[in-house]
Amino acid sequence: MKNELAQAEWFKSSRSAGGQDCVEVAFLRRDGVGVRDSKDPGGPALVFSGEQWDRFLASGVWAG
Repeated sequence: MKNELAQAEWFKSSRSAGGQDCVEVAFLRRDGVGVRDSKDPGGPALVFSGEQWDRFLASGVWAG
């Protein structure tokens, strides 16, 4: 998994609005989604299953 995270194509959240406190997301080959702190790209990342990510998005908690 670590190798897949290192090779993933990461992109910043559309909610970041150019700010410094951002998260980055990567869609992984094994039906997963990686999430990491954009200020520490070499640091830890959380990995969610596709189902977990779908439930997170459907919950609306990210919309603030």
